[in-house]
Amino acid sequence: MTVTDGTSPVADALARLPRVVDLLAARAEEHDRDATFPYQGIEAVHEAGLLNLTIGQRYGGPGGTLADTVQLLAQLGRGDASVAVLTAFTLLQHAEQARNGNWPAGVYRRLLTESRRGPALVNTLRAEPGGRLATVARWDGTGWRLTGRKTFCAGAEALAWLAVRARTDETVPRTGLFLVRGDSPGIELDPVWDQLGLRASAGHDVLLTDVAVPADAVVGLAGTPAEEPPADRLDRAWRELALSAVHLGVARAAQEWLVRFLGQRTPANLTEPLATVPRYRTAVAEIEASLIGAEELLYGLAARVDRGDQAAAARSGAAQLLINRTATAAVQQAVTLTGNPGLSRRHPLERYLRDVLSGRTHLASEDVILDGIARTTLG
Repeated sequence: MTVTDGTSPVADALARLPRVVDLLAARAEEHDRDATFPYQGIEAVHEAGLLNLTIGQRYGGPGGTLADTVQLLAQLGRGDASVAVLTAFTLLQHAEQARNGNWPAGVYRRLLTESRRGPALVNTLRAEPGGRLATVARWDGTGWRLTGRKTFCAGAEALAWLAVRARTDETVPRTGLFLVRGDSPGIELDPVWDQLGLRASAGHDVLLTDVAVPADAVVGLAGTPAEEPPADRLDRAWRELALSAVHLGVARAAQEWLVRFLGQRTPANLTEPLATVPRYRTAVAEIEASLIGAEELLYGLAARVDRGDQAAAARSGAAQLLINRTATAAVQQAVTLTGNPGLSRRHPLERYLRDVLSGRTHLASEDVILDGIARTTLG
């Protein structure tokens, strides 16, 4: 990434955000309606230097922080939530590598090379149709062979790399992440993604049949396949706050559309726009106040996590719950205020509602979050 205005590479990339957001917003309705992958949008994010924002400085990257990341994703969420979600998963992979260096050096160097040449999306494939880990890695004497089916694989049709959670077929099975090139022989896409929202995110099923994985392309091979190992607290904080930022961006887009609508809409029984009616003004103020509170929580907590505040990282689950409740309520309130126009596909508000509801597929359920808070609180 090059610096063009004398600031840092991160600031320089973030300065390009408004143009990228406008481009995403212009194409979002088309991709949502047809459930087509937003290749042009991902390309724009990459060309602006945003898809590589969290590559660590030790790898020659800009080293974007969590505060930088949530700022970026909230803005992308205003343009196209699907592009924002796909960007988030790639940024999270690079950020985790910068902190922990889990990927083998040679494999990560290859990813970095591809990331310089063009968009290189990455995602971790964990979910399976039956819920239990059934994807199996078999040792063939020189490397591993993967066979299984993964579901809810965001970006499936365009992933450069797949980090596939699987168990070995050994007498005492081990689990780990097997790093697979997206164009490897034996990978097949089952285009089953037909969700209410985030329709352009291509969360299809991925079928793996005897896919070759080199011996040195495995991360964290240990333990048993009984359950998913608990995520590192810092990794969890990054994920929860990053994806919450996308939802907050969607809510901001809905609020901005609502303000324009009320300023332009003059019903037959009024002589001035709805924006002059006290009850509408009060409702808009309530939405604005709630979003300000959610933004302050998101950006403040992210900055504290960047400073190494462990207490802040431990609060990310509660923050995710509050931010997403706020974002969802704001969009629902906007739909209520606008009535029939808000639910018409002629306008983007109904898409914002579907996107903010569908984003829950990538987050821990409220029950899980609340149970964790209860256990901590009750000791």
